[in-house]
Order: sequence, then C-alpha cells, then structure tokens
Amino acid sequence: MKKKDTNWAKTRKFLNDVHLWIGLAIGLIVLVVCFCGTIYVFNDEIREAATPELYKVEQKAGQHVLSAEQLLSVVETASKGKVVSLKIPADAGRSWQFSVRKKEGDKKKGGHTRADKPEGKKNSKEKGKEKGKTKPVVYYVNPYTAQILGNSKEVKSVTINFMTTIFSLHRWLLLDKIEKPIFGELDNRKLGGYITGVSAILFTIGVLSGIVLWVPRKIKSWKQGFKIKTGGSWKRTNHDLHNTLGFYACIFLFCMGSTGPQWGFDWYRTGLRKMLGTYAQEKDEKEKKGPQSVVPEEEMEKPLIADYLLAASQVLDYPGDYLINLPADSSAALNISKTKIGFFAPAAADRIVMDQYTAKVIKTERFADLPFNQRVSGSIKAIHTGELYGMFTKIIYFFACLIATSLPVTGTLIWVNKMKKSKSKKVVPAPKRLEPAVI
Repeated sequence: MKKKDTNWAKTRKFLNDVHLWIGLAIGLIVLVVCFCGTIYVFNDEIREAATPELYKVEQKAGQHVLSAEQLLSVVETASKGKVVSLKIPADAGRSWQFSVRKKEGDKKKGGHTRADKPEGKKNSKEKGKEKGKTKPVVYYVNPYTAQILGNSKEVKSVTINFMTTIFSLHRWLLLDKIEKPIFGELDNRKLGGYITGVSAILFTIGVLSGIVLWVPRKIKSWKQGFKIKTGGSWKRTNHDLHNTLGFYACIFLFCMGSTGPQWGFDWYRTGLRKMLGTYAQEKDEKEKKGPQSVVPEEEMEKPLIADYLLAASQVLDYPGDYLINLPADSSAALNISKTKIGFFAPAAADRIVMDQYTAKVIKTERFADLPFNQRVSGSIKAIHTGELYGMFTKIIYFFACLIATSLPVTGTLIWVNKMKKSKSKKVVPAPKRLEPAVI
C-alpha cells in the first residue's frame, strides 16, 4: 500500500508541476483569449442589437411577401452583382438576406484590374483574396416592400467595429493589425494563430491535469470539491473558486481548448478529422461538384424559388430558416439547407439537393441520421463557439468562458500564497542559550 501511495503521490506532484508551469506560461494569453471568447459567444445577438434596422421589418396591413425573384432582381440591379444565395427566415418580422458576388466582368476598382494592378508586396488580406473567392456582400431586404435596408460592407457601427476587434484579439492577439512582419517573412496573422493555437493545446493539457488533481485523496473529502467555502479566509475561498468552478466547467473548457487549434494549424485539423474517421483526400472536380441537374435538350421555364421551398417543406416538415444556394452554372444542382428555430434548436442544418429544372429532390441529408463521428466532425465550429444547441448552450458557454477567464487569476494567487507559506516555514535558527552568570 505504501508503494502505491508513493507512486500516486509522485504522479500528483508531477501533474501539479505541469499544471502550475503551464498556467504561469500561458496565463496572460488565456486571460485575454477567454475574456474575448466570453463576449464573442453572443456575437450575433450583439451585432443585431447594434443595427436592428437591418434585421427587423414590420408587416403593415394589406402587405404580402413579394416573390423571391422580384427581390432578387432588385438586389442584383442595386449591387451590380450576382446573388449566389438567399436566407429566408421563418419569422415574418425579419428581413431576408441576399449574398452577392461581383460579376466576372466587373472586377475593376480604382482604374486597375487584377492583371494590370501595380506589383508590390501584398498584405495578408490580398493574399487571402487570391487564394479563394472574396467574401460575398450580404444585402438585407424588406420582403414586403423590396427596400434594401443596408449591406454588410457599408454598415457602420462602433459596436460592430468593437466586435471585429474582439474577434481579432481572440484569434490573432491583434497581430493581424500590424502590417510589417515581426519575425522574418512570417505573416503576422499566422504568427498570432500559432501563439493562440499552442496556448489552446497547453490549455487543454492544463484542463486534463486539473481534473486529475481535483480528485481528492480521501473519499470523505469528495464533498469539499463540489462547493465553495465562503466562511473561511479569502485564501480558502480563492482556492475553492479555482478548484470547484474549474471542475464544473471542465467539460466545456476541454471542448473549447481541444477544438481551437484547428484554426491555427493544418496538421491539427487533419489529425482531428483522421481521429474522427472523417478525413478525405483531395477530391477531383467531378466529386467536388456533387449531384448535378439533368440539363434538358430544349429550353424550359425553371421553377420559381417558391416551388423549390414547397418541395423542401414536404421533405423537411418543421418550422425553420431556409438557406438557398443558387446553381453556379447550367448543370449544377440547387442546394437548400434548413435550420430549426427555438431556444434548444441545434446549429446543424438538414440539407436537400434539387434539380434546378424540375425541383425534383436528388438527395436528402438529415443531420440526425448521420453517423456519430460525422456529426461531431460537422459540428466542430459549433462545439468551439457554443452554438451547438442554440441559446441554451450559448448561455452555458458564456459562464464557462467567464470561469476560464478567472482561472489564471485564482491560480496565480494560489501559487503566490504557497510561495509565501513555504518561505515562512523556513527553519529559523534558535536563539543562543544564555549561560547562567557565575557569581
């Protein structure tokens, strides 16, 4: 028994050292990243509250929803671009959202095209645009009047700028705002991603070691780990805040920490997918396109968007928001995603692939019917951000992030107190014994 106790004591000592030094090494980064994460949990709600005029509409007496084709035509005329997708909410009091990309022939800006643009060093944003397509501009439209309420590119708000800064701080520690590379040719955005990615990995190790250290040595001491003692000294209260709150939030902290590095490291993202059994090698062009529409030999009138929605509602018979991805070319299929609404609504959407000429359902993919590993793999972002089950998990993640923000503070105080205690316990030399005076 003594040998087992000694081995466990050595293991605990090792884990305690690991937990301590990880905490001291990344404490400040964890404090910043988790504090930003606490705010960013409600990113969508905060942005909407700052610009309600983009999202809220009022249906007046006698007004009816205009056809999607009418609204689409208005948006394309105003934007001089091509609508690639539209979002139709279940709530009649919300605006419709149209995602627009510039047409291929309209790439001039400031007198230069991509081909004749003066050469020079490109910043990270320009490099990102060259690697893939630019992000679509979202137009918010009143479905009853066809009035364009605004777009994501031109909207100006102090709150939205603040949330953008919060995201940059959370993801890259604001290093993406610095134009000149700090280390050689390494892009500052990548550098910031590496720092937060490594910190997330170490944070996950700290969470796992903390769970083991939480387990009390004696069974009768288990109750102490579930509650915070407020009647004692502040040192005891601080210890309980770190120990007990960390235990209650550990599952959520592990989910946040273990999913975070995938945005900083390609190898981590690949490893995560391989572990879940969902990693796939690069597909050829035909496989990437997926199911295709059957192109008719003669020209025929395509169904209305309302016809597609009617066909989709017969397959996915529940209230929800629709996202319609329009076909990219004459042979492509039309994709419709439907997301449930409500306090406990899952973030994952069900998907339908349709023939663009007949509105015939080619493929149906219900998220709940997928294998468990595919559901986890498809929910990595939602697991990290807290959107997994709508507002319910967002509230939980808000408090979990708040606890994570406090852990570096309470942990440092525990370490400082132990250091002071160990110094005070140093052996003080005993005073010299006085010899009796000789008379």
